[in-house]
Amino acid sequence: MCGITGIYDTTGKHPVWEADLTRMRDTMRYRGPDSAGIYISPDKRVGFGHRRLAIIDLSPAGHQPMQYQKLWITFNGEIYNFKELREELRHKGHTFKSQSDTEVILASYAEWGTECVKYFNGMFAFAIWDEKHKELFAARDHMGVKPLYYALQNGVFYFGSEI
Repeated sequence: MCGITGIYDTTGKHPVWEADLTRMRDTMRYRGPDSAGIYISPDKRVGFGHRRLAIIDLSPAGHQPMQYQKLWITFNGEIYNFKELREELRHKGHTFKSQSDTEVILASYAEWGTECVKYFNGMFAFAIWDEKHKELFAARDHMGVKPLYYALQNGVFYFGSEI
């Protein structure tokens, strides 16, 4: 189990601060004792926090939040068919730096956009920030196994594995 959290300021009036993300992320320390990470977009409108329980790709290459091209992700779960998807995506020209299912989600999003979830067999909750298009995409698995709580207050979207 991992823990994900994030903030997206839709208005541009409430910058994301690292201290806020760290506090949110570390309330879930028990969900991911192996490592912790933070990403804040250059314009400070988006921030992701991640607590990692390393299961697939135990190397630092599996660290999150993870970047692929101009995409960033924070992800909790497991994509059971990621090896098959990785091969399909390699044939389409995608390259990979890790052995993680996380990177396969990012490449899938780069290839198929929001339709990528139709390809996933697994349990998951994730958020992807598309830096190029300034879009946030959040999703959870089809059966709702992995939690993804969210709230919108004063134009700021908050999400996480826990309330």
